[in-house]
Amino acid sequence: MSTTPLTHYRPGVTVGRDAQVMHRAASPEFSGWLEHTRPADGCSRPIRLTGTIAAVDRNTGRITGQLHTDELPDRTLYKACGNRRESVCPDCAWVYQGDAYQVVCRGLTGGKGIPASVGRHPVVFATFTAPSFGPVHHRHVPRHTCRSRQRCDCRPAPCRARSTAGACPHGQPAACFARHEADDPGLGRPLCLDCYDHAHQVVWNHFSGELWRRTKQAIERHLAALCRKRGIPLVRVVTASGKVRWVPPVRVSHGKVAEMQRRAAVHFHVLLRLDGIDPDDPDAPVPPPADITADDLEDAIHAAARQITVTTPLHPDKPDGWLVAWGEQVDVRRINSTDGELTDCKVAAYLAKYATKATEATGHSSARLTSATIDDYANPEGDHLARLIDACWHLGRPTPTDTSNGAASADHHQDRLDVKPNVYGGLRRWAHMLGFGGHFLTKARRYSVTFRLLRDTRATYRREEDDQPADTITVGTLTYIGSGWLSEGDALLANTAARQRRESRRIGREELAHAAWLGVAA
Repeated sequence: MSTTPLTHYRPGVTVGRDAQVMHRAASPEFSGWLEHTRPADGCSRPIRLTGTIAAVDRNTGRITGQLHTDELPDRTLYKACGNRRESVCPDCAWVYQGDAYQVVCRGLTGGKGIPASVGRHPVVFATFTAPSFGPVHHRHVPRHTCRSRQRCDCRPAPCRARSTAGACPHGQPAACFARHEADDPGLGRPLCLDCYDHAHQVVWNHFSGELWRRTKQAIERHLAALCRKRGIPLVRVVTASGKVRWVPPVRVSHGKVAEMQRRAAVHFHVLLRLDGIDPDDPDAPVPPPADITADDLEDAIHAAARQITVTTPLHPDKPDGWLVAWGEQVDVRRINSTDGELTDCKVAAYLAKYATKATEATGHSSARLTSATIDDYANPEGDHLARLIDACWHLGRPTPTDTSNGAASADHHQDRLDVKPNVYGGLRRWAHMLGFGGHFLTKARRYSVTFRLLRDTRATYRREEDDQPADTITVGTLTYIGSGWLSEGDALLANTAARQRRESRRIGREELAHAAWLGVAA
């Protein structure tokens, strides 16, 4: 009988996944193994740790119990990888998505330490897009007749119809009369690869975080100027060091998610909330002055998006640097807390979903690229994605650095970043992300709760569920020994158990919600 070699050796198991499952399930320790792997049972590639776990009295520091991982099933401790990307680990991404939903939603409705009064603050949902770097295939529905955009079957308009269809300088057609379907793999691809400015796009992705930082500063400055114009006085604030500062009476708190478009240019979905300043507690999210409304916030966003640009540092391939600015499509919408197309819950769920994405929409997915792997993905004569990755690697090459500051622009809204050594080196580090090196979910410090608070709350709940004494803490002295399950059979069993528990919780929530609805209806 032929045998299938295993990546990890397990005595007595020398055949395929089905036999591994049967061998594990038939063992007398199977129930204990399932309980042992429960903290990481849904993870695709859990972290395996070895070492000692001690229970320590919080008050005296005395060790009340000690356990070595050699005494545990598989002689190892399993921990979920915690990866936020759904394409890497769906289960850990599901947990992250739930936390992201709470982070975004608490900033809109309050809860978990955030006062419910934030639900009455003016708030808008803005989308900032990248400019055009060349014509691409796209899908546009001029008029929707469908009931749900999620199941839209409306007929799109021709991609790029032209009355006089010509050709670009490289001989490629300058028009496209196709009506692309939503899943057309050609969406987002340039009409002409040679005309498209791949270098400018990866630089834009790389510096888009700096562009957003300056845009938010401009929004707050616009609102501060409006307060002065309307005679709203400054607020006296005493800092933690005892210094007295006079600050504008309004500030903007935001929650932001980055999304990669099909053309591989990043754009931002941002929730912007108006807050006031409490002199006695500057960190408290209090209502803004009544004279500053959502209309003023919307005007400030549009003004900042039009005016703010960033000129990147000098580069041998671009002596004057690249201009980084927002595209023409800056969409700003109001949020309705009860009903309508944009509600608090819908927006929070939308942003949380994209917080678990990366470059999957473009068709590219890889780990960090190195000199040994770059040739597998980069090609200056290849397709759209290969050229973008090649542009990252080429522009991020080591170059002679200049420590002098860049010349200031005559327009005070257009600033040049100070030249720093190897400022473009990050393009190589983030070539697998097509130049974008920022976080996909960020927020202002005062906007909402933190991921750390949510995780600590979850850990406390688990300790109480395990009946661990409140005055006892767990201290681990652990060493990393590998990633992944020991066999494909173990992965199948653990992931199946996780799905069953998740489905059971979902059904339980639905039954409780239905029972509550029946109680209200009665």
